[in-house]
Amino acid sequence: MQNRPLRSALYVPAANEKALGKLPTLDMDAVIVDLEDAVHPDTKAAARQTMVRALVGWVERKALVAVRINKLDSIHGMADLKSALEIKPDAILLPKVEAPSAILALSDALADLDADPELRIWAMIETPRAIFNLAQMAELGHHHTARLNCFVTGTNDLMKETGVRDPLQMQPWLMQIVLAAKAGSLSVLDGVHNDFADKPGFETACGLARARGFDGKTLIHPSQIAPANRIFAPDETDLAEAEAIIAAFAMPENSGKAVVNIEGRMVERLHLAMAEKTVIMANQINLANAIAEKN
Repeated sequence: MQNRPLRSALYVPAANEKALGKLPTLDMDAVIVDLEDAVHPDTKAAARQTMVRALVGWVERKALVAVRINKLDSIHGMADLKSALEIKPDAILLPKVEAPSAILALSDALADLDADPELRIWAMIETPRAIFNLAQMAELGHHHTARLNCFVTGTNDLMKETGVRDPLQMQPWLMQIVLAAKAGSLSVLDGVHNDFADKPGFETACGLARARGFDGKTLIHPSQIAPANRIFAPDETDLAEAEAIIAAFAMPENSGKAVVNIEGRMVERLHLAMAEKTVIMANQINLANAIAEKN
């Protein structure tokens, strides 16, 4: 799971049985089944039943499946978690995480419920306190028993909590989230683009997120899947450059060299590592596409 592409992560309300039924036909890298903000407090129990009924039989999955539960210490948190485990998700997305203790509490709860050891925790970063505690939370990424695998940015909540009106003014915080995620060997997803009809604006937002180091973007509509997949994937130029770097270091005369000359450009082994990641990602995307075509 750690090496799977996460270019596109589509939020789907757990109460929307029709939308849940369409998931096997869509090409997102991940789906986030939402039991939190997308479900009215009076219909949480019904939404859990709908989620289980719709997804318990979804076996041939190309997409990763995460379930966003309510806060574990809330009235719905534990019931959400138990229902989520019925559909055998790849991750549990915990909202409004502000300190390592929340992640560790969920990890302990999963152990108590005999959850799959490979089940991962994704943490929503969506409050000022979360930004201040990023380093401590990211450190859990180096401890397998903590299960932490990904930071998911909640830009709407960050704007609400801080009073920021222009999303561009959040860039310093977004870069802190990316930096912390990389320090913890975590994946990191950018927040949603609210106007799904604004296709040029969405593509611009994806380009900015990729430039900032995000692995992908959370989405609110299926129409956003294809552009997110395209923008966060290596293009032909990226792949050709990566393959050229790998080939150069593989030449016998460059064996043991820390730096090689490629068409007048000095390339170090750190660039080789980046090139290898690019090729791996391209291969993973090709494999996922082949599986989708087969199904």
